Amino acid sequence: MSFKSVNDILGVLEVQTQEQPFQILLKRWAEVVGAVVASHTQPLSIQRDVLRVATSSAAWAQNLTFDRQRLLLKLNEKLPIPLVDIRFSTAGWQRPKDIKSEQKTLLSSQHPSYLGNGMRIGGDVISATKNPSTVFEHWARTVQARSHGLPVCPQCYCPTPPGELQRWRVCSLCAAKQLPINFDGE
Repeated sequence: MSFKSVNDILGVLEVQTQEQPFQILLKRWAEVVGAVVASHTQPLSIQRDVLRVATSSAAWAQNLTFDRQRLLLKLNEKLPIPLVDIRFSTAGWQRPKDIKSEQKTLLSSQHPSYLGNGMRIGGDVISATKNPSTVFEHWARTVQARSHGLPVCPQCYCPTPPGELQRWRVCSLCAAKQLPINFDGE
């Protein structure tokens, strides 16, 4: 058994506590590639001086592959050990945890079209089994009251939730009509 000096032990500890190149790369990634690219990429590992990066889509992988020489130059300025290449792929992509939304199960009473088990018309509770036409009239008035004040679709002039207009510039029904339908399988 050999004893080591304090200086030898401190030297070993210093080497072990130094940041690894991959840790440095993770800290500097967004700074080097920019915020938009960083939101669509995740560095996975460095193996044999080749950086593996997961991308959110194949289009991102292809575009970044074309730009990898410039990225290599910028990254190698920041790293203690230079990289030889970068490989971009969709393999290993996971949505960032802050963006990931878990599916929530909605109760029927939480759905926007829910009117309740007993509906009130002028203070009276209406049962669906008593008079369907009265219940339908109440439902129609309730839907009309809910849609009052909504912006209208520029194509069909129906009240439309603002989110649909922001997304498609028309209501969802008009947007669906504009989709190409191909039943031939071509």
